Amino acid sequence: MTVRTPFRTPAAFHTRTTEPVRTQRQSLVASDLEVVTVTDRSAVLTWTTRARDGSGRPRPAPADTEVRIAPADGRLPATTYFHATERTPFHYAEIHGLEPGRSYRFEAYSDGRRAVPARTLVTRAPGTPESTGVFTTLTPPPGVLLRTVVLANDVHYGERTSGLLVAGFPSGFRDEFAEHPELMLEAVLDDVHRPDRAADHLILAGDLTDSGTPEQSRAVRDRLDRWGRHGDDWLVCRGNHDAPIAPDNDPWGAAFHARQQLITHEAGGLRLIGLDTTRLRGSGGTIVTPQLDRLREVLAADPDRPTIVFGHHPVTLSAAVSNPGGPGFVLDRATAAGLHELYRQSPGVFLHHSGHTHRNRRGRPDIGIDVEFTEGAAVKEYPGGYLMVRLYTGGYMVNFYKTRTEAARRWSTRTRRQYLGLHPDHSLGSFADRNHVVLRDLTALSASASLRRSRPS
Repeated sequence: MTVRTPFRTPAAFHTRTTEPVRTQRQSLVASDLEVVTVTDRSAVLTWTTRARDGSGRPRPAPADTEVRIAPADGRLPATTYFHATERTPFHYAEIHGLEPGRSYRFEAYSDGRRAVPARTLVTRAPGTPESTGVFTTLTPPPGVLLRTVVLANDVHYGERTSGLLVAGFPSGFRDEFAEHPELMLEAVLDDVHRPDRAADHLILAGDLTDSGTPEQSRAVRDRLDRWGRHGDDWLVCRGNHDAPIAPDNDPWGAAFHARQQLITHEAGGLRLIGLDTTRLRGSGGTIVTPQLDRLREVLAADPDRPTIVFGHHPVTLSAAVSNPGGPGFVLDRATAAGLHELYRQSPGVFLHHSGHTHRNRRGRPDIGIDVEFTEGAAVKEYPGGYLMVRLYTGGYMVNFYKTRTEAARRWSTRTRRQYLGLHPDHSLGSFADRNHVVLRDLTALSASASLRRSRPS
């Protein structure tokens, strides 16, 4: 049961325990606190509780979930605003009813133990909500909410061990209950259709499979088809893990569409364009001349139409020099320059989304154009979620959400230890990477709100 208490009503918090439970609570530790999501009226906090077993090792330990908050400009102590009595080690607290553009003090507890951030820079750095105990809700763009698009990537359907850089190193992780890509994709599909998310479109920006085999390609296509309509409810592009097995053997292409083919979709005045940025071999990206020419034609036909572009490989120089794989891991510089120039000539393009790096990051363009370049954390592992873009008449709001099924929260908690424990600092992204608002004129989206049509290009 979840109880939400208004600020004006202090909530009593009483617990009756037996001696064994008291003993466990004395050793209970609540950590890994993250203020994951902050919108204009809500916030999502997650953390984990552990207790030492008979051998002295910390193990996940069930406890209740409590969040206390108060306006930051007030003097009253924070009081219980959210209390879930269901006991779990993997805590997910989503609080609603907040005011836009207002700062709140917050405290998270489990069985009376206050949650603290993990020893990672991304949450312990000066100024983060976790280190200050204060978050500020976003101020939404002006106008009405018109459409919601979910940006996700890197499912790796068919992968059996997560966290490997090369064979056997570092030691990877396997889920003891299920195949992790399947359960994490299921968690996304469950999440974005719930009424409190209500996504109009789901975009999967590459690496749907682990190795592009016929079995993996058909399985992920079948699951998406059961969830919604291809080309309307969901759209995909290819990633390097989806590459053809051989030039004349392309199972992923047979399940979805041919290699280096551009796809387009239009709905409610919004144009969505998917790019295939993959090579036949290697992890780096490119776009062949025919596809780039086709993109030029599509954009030139209606350069002012509000447009989101997605492709697997990040585009910008800042992404090239900041990712662990280096410049050879992202889109080649010549193609990236060509995309920037096309966007300069097409002022309707406002966002370009990529996957591949498995991190939340808001990049900057290489030249003076008004386009946001985003990278998204992987679906398949910690932090395990998606970016939600809510489009308003006067701009858009971007928020990252973790998936919230019990199985997904368990697996995300386990895989935060990947890569020798460095994974959170790489993948979670800063608070501003995960939550921000961009003001922009998107009134054209309301002109044909009932329009839904798609076409291959």
